[in-house]
Amino acid sequence: QVHLVESGGGYEQAGGSLRLSCAASGKIIILTSMGWYRQAPGKQRELVARITYDGNTEYADSVKGRFNISRNKLRNTVYLQMNSLNAEDTAVYYCHVRNRGTDYWGQGTQVTVPS
Repeated sequence: QVHLVESGGGYEQAGGSLRLSCAASGKIIILTSMGWYRQAPGKQRELVARITYDGNTEYADSVKGRFNISRNKLRNTVYLQMNSLNAEDTAVYYCHVRNRGTDYWGQGTQVTVPS
């Protein structure tokens, strides 16, 4: 079992920045992928950004150029730096990791950007 602890969500004005963190612990074999998804009210959960073990990254078109994902392998932690926030970024953000083929999800952290 892998446990995920998220932090860093909150309330931020449009144009501001927030940084999310997600630390994984437990029976970690290899975290082949770490990333963030989000779900806004009435919408499906969508990929925001993810990073592979080798450092390859993928971003949703809506966040390219504004968000940056990074990871610390030694600490099994993934970060999401979110800049130039706007109201459309308001959602619950979920950390996701893939531990050698098995998916794990965090409990979610709320990000609110008022319009």
